[in-house]
Amino acid sequence: MISRRTIVQASLAGGMVAAMAGFAAFAAWFPKPDRDEAETGWRRIGWPFPRDAFPAGRAWRRDGTEVYVRPKLGFCANCATGVVEDSEVDRVADVDLLDPNFVPVAEGKPIQITDLSGRARLYRIRKDGRERLAQGLAVSLDCDLIVAVAVGPVDDDAVARAVRRFLETNAVQVWLNAQLGGK
Repeated sequence: MISRRTIVQASLAGGMVAAMAGFAAFAAWFPKPDRDEAETGWRRIGWPFPRDAFPAGRAWRRDGTEVYVRPKLGFCANCATGVVEDSEVDRVADVDLLDPNFVPVAEGKPIQITDLSGRARLYRIRKDGRERLAQGLAVSLDCDLIVAVAVGPVDDDAVARAVRRFLETNAVQVWLNAQLGGK
């Protein structure tokens, strides 16, 4: 027969394991902000999408706008020209992770993020049970892509510029450079 002391100790150990698992889950969903993130007002959130052929990305939130970023290594369709057509942005920008039935709102525009060029396009999606706007961005570095999706009032030029400026901060660029292997 198991003694009362053994039962109490096993219960305490189980409770401690459960508490540690809870703390680990909390830390994964609410990581400590980087100094650059604190200065810009963007707060890192957990990557909400399931695993697929590409590594998980990073996500941030500020003032009702969310940004999801990740590299797609070796995925650029045309290594010489990069992302130059809206159909490429539709195909690679991860908007389908938010809503597989996304609808383009307008033609895309050429963009520049740091020294990388590509395109950005506005979409209408359903997220959290309501219609929202998303901007898909895709820029290339040789045969590698950097894709981002911004969800929120991205039809406002000031918000779209703030998203692109954030993508150029150290908080994002240092992480992306590490993912790209220092390319």
